[in-house]
Amino acid sequence: MDLLESCKMAIATLTANKMRSGLTMLGIIIGNASVIAMIGIGQGAQQLASKEFQNLSPNTLFVVPGSREARNATFDLPKTLVLEDAKAIAKQVSSVIAVAPEINRRELISYRNKTTATQVTGVTPDHMIVRSFEVNQGRFINSIDLERNKRVVALGSEIANRFFKGQNPIGQQIRIKNISFEIIGVMAEKGSMLGTNQDDSVFIPLTTMAYQLVGKTSPYGIELTWINVAIKNEETIRAAKFQIENLLRLRHKIVDEDDFGVESPKQLLEIFYKITNGLTIMLASIAGISLLVGGIGVMNIMLVSVAERTQEIGLRKAIGAKEQDILAQFLIEAVIVSAAGGMIGIVLGVGSVYLIGAVSPLSATISPYAIVLALGVSSSIGLFFGVIPAQRAAKLDPIVALRSI
Repeated sequence: MDLLESCKMAIATLTANKMRSGLTMLGIIIGNASVIAMIGIGQGAQQLASKEFQNLSPNTLFVVPGSREARNATFDLPKTLVLEDAKAIAKQVSSVIAVAPEINRRELISYRNKTTATQVTGVTPDHMIVRSFEVNQGRFINSIDLERNKRVVALGSEIANRFFKGQNPIGQQIRIKNISFEIIGVMAEKGSMLGTNQDDSVFIPLTTMAYQLVGKTSPYGIELTWINVAIKNEETIRAAKFQIENLLRLRHKIVDEDDFGVESPKQLLEIFYKITNGLTIMLASIAGISLLVGGIGVMNIMLVSVAERTQEIGLRKAIGAKEQDILAQFLIEAVIVSAAGGMIGIVLGVGSVYLIGAVSPLSATISPYAIVLALGVSSSIGLFFGVIPAQRAAKLDPIVALRSI
């Protein structure tokens, strides 16, 4: 029997039991769709992060609190940086253009009968320079606001649209944590950064944030969430990082592990890639378990098929079919079931990735490598799990098989 004839017979056998063939494919379909979707989502997250980091100048450094071990263990970073550290960096590191310390906290803000929870960021005037923000209406926080701890606020574009819907918000009062703040500006659209929507946030003077909202400081000064640092040019970043690290080690009297970290956007992006790659592999592996379950289902159904077709096998052997012909016939059926399920799963997986891309900020990214890999794995599973039923069919004694007629 040639290969083409075997394929025709396999397709005819499978289409004769459409319901059973469809249920057999189900595990393969779900497994392939899940693997494609997980890989697509992971790659989409990486592309989104790359786009977001393009908004940051390559001449930027981020000084973050806590040791590396502490940062890896929790999202709630220890407060080991203070405002005096930021001032020291600005004064003593020669290659620094501007320093923008931040205090971030999620709070309830309200205007009349509207209330929402959003990111409240305590900043200094240099925040505009370092983070490349622009004002759409009014003005940003200035040095006088900082010195006098004024209750003024600049709204992100989404917050302004949500509360005022085209009206001029300048001069209006909103409440942050039940404290009234005067709106002095509305920021231009900025987009997201590491999954945080920068347009869905508000900005107030850092000193006002520290003394009136956070309400606590360390014995060494105002505690910071992190410090943004703008460097003169890309060539001086390595030297600036070295100087900042040495300065903070001296200030913090560190003799062992640093209680801070100095990272560049490139390093943060590499860290994010490592995290997303790890998560993608883990989730794709979990999704791949359903491929294993699907393979077991293929083997089970093929064993049932061998039992049902004992007479057919006996007749074919009686008229001259060899063991390898019977083996090839059942292996081809198993591979066709798995490959067909794999292709359907790929279509569903690709569709789900595009659907997620349409309703979320993630880019719809499909890796051809992932598609080829998923199809190859699903076909291999059919071949692997089809061997035992095919061998059982090939080893049947034709005399014993014909007795059941």
